[in-house]
Amino acid sequence: MLYYSGYTRRIGNVDDGSTVTDFLPAERQRGVTIQSAAITFHWPPLPEQSDDPAKTQKGGRPLLSPSTENHHVINLIDTPGHADFTFEVVRSLRILDGAVCILDGVAGVEAQTEKVWYQAATYNIPKIIYINKLDRNGAAFGKTVHDVASRLFVWPAVCQVPWFEGGQGRFCGVGDVVNLQAYRWPEGGDGKLVETIAIGHLGESDSFLAEEMKKARVALVELLSTYDDAMVEKFLDLKERHLEIPAADILRSLRRCVLDQDSRIVPVYGGASFRNIGVQPLLDAIVQLMPNPKECPIPEVSVGRAEGNLTQLLNGELLLQEAQSAPSESKRSKKLSTRQPMAVISNLEACALAFKVVHDARRGTLVYIRVYSGTVQRRASLYNTNLQITEPAPRLLRMYASDSVDIPSLSAGQIGVIPGLKYARTGDTLISYIGGSQRNGSPPPPINSLQLRPIEVPPAVFFSSVESNSLGEAKAVTDTLNLLIREDPSLQLTVDEESGQTLLSGMGEFHLEIAADRLIKDLKAKATMGKIEIAYREALLLPSQPQTALVNREIAGKKAKASCTATVRPITTDEGGQTVLEDYEKTMMENGNSITTTISSPEDASTGLPDSWSGKLPSQLSVETLHMCLRNGALAALGRGIHYPFPFHNVHVTITIDPRTGIFNADTTKAALSSASREATKSALSDAARTGTAIMEHVMDVTVSTDEASLGAVVKDLNSERGGHVLSLDDMDVSTSGIRENVPLIDLSKVYAPRDPFDGGGAILAEDAMSDNNSRGQRTVKARVPLREMMGYLKHLRSITRGRGSFIMSADRFERVVGQREKALQKELRGY
Repeated sequence: MLYYSGYTRRIGNVDDGSTVTDFLPAERQRGVTIQSAAITFHWPPLPEQSDDPAKTQKGGRPLLSPSTENHHVINLIDTPGHADFTFEVVRSLRILDGAVCILDGVAGVEAQTEKVWYQAATYNIPKIIYINKLDRNGAAFGKTVHDVASRLFVWPAVCQVPWFEGGQGRFCGVGDVVNLQAYRWPEGGDGKLVETIAIGHLGESDSFLAEEMKKARVALVELLSTYDDAMVEKFLDLKERHLEIPAADILRSLRRCVLDQDSRIVPVYGGASFRNIGVQPLLDAIVQLMPNPKECPIPEVSVGRAEGNLTQLLNGELLLQEAQSAPSESKRSKKLSTRQPMAVISNLEACALAFKVVHDARRGTLVYIRVYSGTVQRRASLYNTNLQITEPAPRLLRMYASDSVDIPSLSAGQIGVIPGLKYARTGDTLISYIGGSQRNGSPPPPINSLQLRPIEVPPAVFFSSVESNSLGEAKAVTDTLNLLIREDPSLQLTVDEESGQTLLSGMGEFHLEIAADRLIKDLKAKATMGKIEIAYREALLLPSQPQTALVNREIAGKKAKASCTATVRPITTDEGGQTVLEDYEKTMMENGNSITTTISSPEDASTGLPDSWSGKLPSQLSVETLHMCLRNGALAALGRGIHYPFPFHNVHVTITIDPRTGIFNADTTKAALSSASREATKSALSDAARTGTAIMEHVMDVTVSTDEASLGAVVKDLNSERGGHVLSLDDMDVSTSGIRENVPLIDLSKVYAPRDPFDGGGAILAEDAMSDNNSRGQRTVKARVPLREMMGYLKHLRSITRGRGSFIMSADRFERVVGQREKALQKELRGY
């Protein structure tokens, strides 16, 4: 696209690492797109961008209809295709007006294609399909068209048919169904020279192409007539002669159907980009069929409590709605907002959404924005309504992948970059307002609460530890991690309170691998990525006998003396997993254990009155202090197991102190009480552990989404291979599957697709697609699975579900490890 538009002088190659939009070292090294890249170009190309304007117009690309002779500005965003970089696609879809879905002519509709397709459907983005790689062995345009209908649940409008020399030879061009002409590209050329042949001039050797183009034209007109009344009228006016309908009328009808998402009609084009075939007609289709910014769905906004769209905001409706719902005490502002909504709106210069943040080594922090209303001027003050702060925009840039050009302004519908913003994040709303507060530049209420629809961040499903190489580098590494997370919010940073590890969470193993590569190589952080340390627990099997401890020594240079008695036992649980405790006087739950502290004497206990002790406590102690010190000592003892270096879990500790024998006036300090409680609890734990202890592991609530065909393999893997327990099998929730509710199936017998070369015909293809359609059902498996078994699960799940499975998980509780897994874990922990 960039080459034919005149932006570049050469054609890039993914295999050679010479593409313009894949400019990161990791992208060129691995040959995949990792981050989305923005670039702006014109189509048709501007005269000064062409070496030979005459050649470009006549032979450089197929002749255009009059509607495309005007030069259009195209803001292109190239997004990743790998499933681990889903968030890059999501935040790009949020600000796009249209999308070109590129399919592999050999592989057809793949798993990630389905996911991205339905993500685009949530934003009502018009789409065009381009079937690529038709020059490869095994390419099947017709089968891919059926896949589009059966897996994406749309009506494919075939606008081009592939041209194979002699019917089964080299792929040399495409037949234009709309204009009824064929385009042939010379073999080995750069794609600029295109031979245009009218349908009536195709030779006998290519008569099959002419017949196929006629069939495709009939099917296209019939499909458009189903959803467009204007096409029906034109069809009837021309006495139902499909081939005589002007191309301009078909284009206008097709455009109306593309913009109307309810029609579910998606134009389908074909080509072989590696052979430079089919790119220019695709560019023509983009400017002919895709919407301009004014034709796109109106963005959703909120102002305070009022929710609506941008048009309602600009005409004052949302301000009136917010003023009427304001609290009664703010009558003055309510009256002002009701009286002068347009005066407030007239001062709103621009409204934009920050959809991407990138740290550039030369230019610093770059914030990508999409302007939705007004114009953002250079050196304007931008108010961040999410963070409630104002930042200046000293420069505005238009990005060309890794290059940039300074521009004076960005108007509505454009995409640009603001360098130097210190605080803006992905999803923040930025507004430019005249006459803001002199103190911080903030607009008056309720404009200061204006927010565009935010960008949703998917939950992380894979974890890895990050450790600085030295203690002195810890702060620098943390700052660098925060910068990395600002760039990519789908990465999440947490600190394990028990192990002290810093954990980096992401969408998959490849995602974390790339994050580590950027952290260490690009951002120069002195850190290492390691494996996550699973947090286990030790649990008791039987109760202990009462154990009494006496502390009589110096602590911190002061004499300390105290005594208490402790008993421990396992906590009883009901089937629901909720803790059941007796009604003791002073009981506290913490970290999965319960601690009861009692102040009593033997005489009081015998009378059944544990609270009737009437002795006085030393002046340095109070009843609450006494309970707190005893609890702290017990917690310290529970912090490390007897047989394993893990904390205890599911243990009930009872600490009893007799003030007559356990408190020794001024010698009984807080430290003495805590030490006595810790030693008594440790003795009780050792006594109970003589008969053995159990290992407990973290069990996760896991929800797996998969297709019906892979359901059995997923359930078997969770139950047998991963030691999990399946709780339920449900139909997939529409909100999580991305499939819109009540979308009817496509009748594949009514879908036109040209016959593929080396194939016996289209009937078998349709039957195969119908079987795929019948297995459309998406299922949700809910299970509890040990955390240890979930490490690396995403890669395995994609393998057994052919890439169509996904999952989310959250912490549930600790459960005992049993059976062979317990023996294997004990051997691993003990080393023998």
